[in-house]
Amino acid sequence: MSGRTVVVGGGLAGLAAATVLAEAGAEVTVLEREAYAGGRVGAWPSSLAGQDGRPPRSFEMERGFHAFFRQYYNLRNLMSRIDPSLSMLAPQLDYPVLSEGARESFSGLSKRAPLNVAQLALRTPTLRLRDFPRIDARTAAAMLAYGPHTYERWDRITAKDYLDALRFPPDARRMLFEVFSHSFFNPEDDFSAAELLMQFHFYFVGNPEGLIFDTMRVPFGRGLIEPLLSYLRRRGVEIRRGAPAERVIASPTALKVVAGGREEDADHVVLALPVPALKTLVQGSAGLPPDLQDGVDSLDVTLPFVVWRLWFDRPVKARRAPFAGTTGVGLLDNISVYEKLEDESAEWAAESGGSVVELHAYGVPEHLDEKAIRADLMRGLHLLYPETQDADVLEERYLHRRDCPAFAPGSYARRPGVACSDGRILLAGDFVKLPWPSALMERATMAGFDAANRILDREAQPIRSVPTRGLLSRLRF
Repeated sequence: MSGRTVVVGGGLAGLAAATVLAEAGAEVTVLEREAYAGGRVGAWPSSLAGQDGRPPRSFEMERGFHAFFRQYYNLRNLMSRIDPSLSMLAPQLDYPVLSEGARESFSGLSKRAPLNVAQLALRTPTLRLRDFPRIDARTAAAMLAYGPHTYERWDRITAKDYLDALRFPPDARRMLFEVFSHSFFNPEDDFSAAELLMQFHFYFVGNPEGLIFDTMRVPFGRGLIEPLLSYLRRRGVEIRRGAPAERVIASPTALKVVAGGREEDADHVVLALPVPALKTLVQGSAGLPPDLQDGVDSLDVTLPFVVWRLWFDRPVKARRAPFAGTTGVGLLDNISVYEKLEDESAEWAAESGGSVVELHAYGVPEHLDEKAIRADLMRGLHLLYPETQDADVLEERYLHRRDCPAFAPGSYARRPGVACSDGRILLAGDFVKLPWPSALMERATMAGFDAANRILDREAQPIRSVPTRGLLSRLRF
């Protein structure tokens, strides 16, 4: 028996760890500082003003659209605890990328490398036969050669310098790479080329499922987080919301977590917090091992991101995709039409005759104020979806956050993993170093599973991954 574990943080990483531990019969307490759980996939209650004499309508607001890619094996495994058939997910048949006067698609490609790469290169209108001799083949081969050497070779180089070295035509680079690199919140000029290559392997080159994804049919809180919390409670997990951890006190004979002035004794602690909160907690704690402190100290956050959800008084055109990546239109990185995604928005749109549209911007420059950001995003929307120019905004929610991990060039060596020299204390989140290619929600879930396995000292929850090496990894490009 593993004894008692205190999980600090109720996001996907913390809930994944708590799930495996509880299923193994361990005593688990989850401490979550917010009133809602789920972290970046959490949702909180809000309400819309009534229209045409109707009463206000309640809904769940979230931190923005999330794609559930089909190689998210571990996240899907976690979700299957509450929905074995994954009926909460709806398939999306395309991943369109839009720019002014241009459109790219990732649907219908082979799921095997290098055929998928060749098909994409040959069918895209942004690449012509005369462009191929100019491309640096050796640099491009690194996309097929992901492996342990990738970080040794490429981590100190920026993603921008790597993409510049490819010598792709500007339109092809923008349509095929810019959307992809921006999806990880980090700006190209401060993003490790090794991390970019790993993500390209994980999502496209080494992904046997293809670059297509599913979406949630209902808000994350109702469809995923609250059912998962109920699942954990039935297995004896204590979940304390509104309980921010203040410090961890570690000595050779005792381990405690202080939250709300109350001490929680523990045999193990899983720190599953976003980077800013994790750094604050570690700095205020006592007795933590130097390697843990050094690893956490090396972490940073990238530039802010913005989520802007708009309730329009009229619909967008019926042909608009539920989700589209965007490029070359200012700050705008993607557009979601929420009545095509979630039931709450679909009901509102059916009653009102309007549309619910969400805009995202990643790596937003710090010097821009909210007025400038809003104006830039709206210009991008009007350019790509001109029918919104005459629409009135009935409601809106604007979120500006800065808590996503940075993957700066040269940061990999000091980046902490799940374990440290004190085996009682573990880290979990989308910022940790893992032996498996992964990102975002999947990396957080993997880290939570790995932390629980280490506490239990056995593989209670097998971790499934895409291939950990690319087709050309032996050539060490």
